[in-house]
Amino acid sequence: MQTSLTLSLDKRRSRKDGKFPVIIRLGHYQKTTSIATGQAIPEECWDERKKKIKGSFKGTEALFHLNNLLLKELVQYQDKINQLRESRELEFLSIKQLKNRLVGKNKYDSFYEFGEAKVVELKATNRFGTAKNYQHLINVLRKFTKGRDVKFNEVNYEFLVDFERYHLSKPGNSINGVASYMRTLKAIFNRGIKAGIIKREAYPFYNYQIKTVPTAKRAIKQESVKKILEMKIDPSDFMVHYRNYFILSYMLFGMSFIDMAFLKVENIRNGRIRFQRKKTSKLYDIKITEPLKEILNFYTKDKSSDEFILPIIKREKVELQYKDVKDALHRYNDGLKRLAKRCGIDEKLTSYVSRHSFATHAMLKNIPLIAISEMLGHSKLNTTQIYLKSLPSNLMDVYQEELNRF
Repeated sequence: MQTSLTLSLDKRRSRKDGKFPVIIRLGHYQKTTSIATGQAIPEECWDERKKKIKGSFKGTEALFHLNNLLLKELVQYQDKINQLRESRELEFLSIKQLKNRLVGKNKYDSFYEFGEAKVVELKATNRFGTAKNYQHLINVLRKFTKGRDVKFNEVNYEFLVDFERYHLSKPGNSINGVASYMRTLKAIFNRGIKAGIIKREAYPFYNYQIKTVPTAKRAIKQESVKKILEMKIDPSDFMVHYRNYFILSYMLFGMSFIDMAFLKVENIRNGRIRFQRKKTSKLYDIKITEPLKEILNFYTKDKSSDEFILPIIKREKVELQYKDVKDALHRYNDGLKRLAKRCGIDEKLTSYVSRHSFATHAMLKNIPLIAISEMLGHSKLNTTQIYLKSLPSNLMDVYQEELNRF
């Protein structure tokens, strides 16, 4: 048996009065630790064979009751172990995690405190985007609960429904805005389950479904991308950077703005760009085509290998670098509006449009969905399908003609 519990006398730790603590010895996958019972007796009063306090112990008038209390505590812990075994969680717990599960020693039972602790951890690992999402959600929830703390067990189906109503009652808020908050809340709750703070059975999303509504189509026509690519701009005009960022994103499999910002000259090796995506940690290895090479040469001339390729990040501290990217992204989206006017493009341009356009145009060129999904860095095909939801009507006409041809 890989996990065991035994009542024992801890003879290694003598107290000042000469007594030794009665403990519950926990064994788990060839490691052992102890759980305190709060009782202590002289060594000669412990029956090692029967694992109980002998009748010679004079420290209580109710020895039978005391032995029963110790046995009851042991049985309660064994019941918890049996539950963890049945749920197939036991084999994945370290002995420290198991002990915490048994004695209920969790540092947090507040949803807010736990979430904010995760924010600190995420920042420590440079995951500032996710940390920002977590903190923003907690700030919004604090307003919803009027500053009152919320325990994990209070985050239930009714809580989610009430929060949804609260959010939608505010002018300008949308269903998709609620969905964004709920996805973040779900992520924090899942972390709480993994940490043993709340049981999986309490998961509120078994019954609550995150709702979304279709968003406006973001992909632009290939002709529009060509207009942007061929647009003549004076190199001294800062608009040249917005054009280049858009084309770089499009040609680098719809690369996100943050990933472009953190690209360094050293990411260019042997005619390829190799980098790790910030959001998913997926590794990319992309061939540099001639149009890509022209833009990259524009930025990499006379730069050392440890310098950033694009003129976006200005500061040394990592957290400040993320702020540089955030500020630059706002300027980029404003610049794309002006770029669209200069190019005579009626469609809306944003930082997301290049990514969605890449995905849609790849599909129009009959690139398999699974390949497009890989290029975009999606772990699930249905995520890619969201990008490709709105097919151009002329393409649907072609499909219809093919189906009607006998």
